[in-house]
Amino acid sequence: MNIKQALSMNLKYYRKQFNLSQEKFAFVLGTTLPYLNKIENCKVDFKSSTLEKFTNNINKYNKDINIKPYELIIDNPDHKTNFTRIDEKK
Repeated sequence: MNIKQALSMNLKYYRKQFNLSQEKFAFVLGTTLPYLNKIENCKVDFKSSTLEKFTNNINKYNKDINIKPYELIIDNPDHKTNFTRIDEKK
């Protein structure tokens, strides 16, 4: 697993834990929906400052979590999930 795949897997894991759509999770992360979609589909490179921003915002969103930037790019077997889409439209 490369770091793009690990970031994708870990962000999907946290999004599922918070039960948020991509749109709402992008807001939590402080990014745009298209950028989050590209990250989750391993179609874009990212900077270390992006990891710091994401972890800071995740930690602010959920005070019980205290993740470090490097944790978003490691292969954590516990974070593998059969992710299903959460649609906003009802």
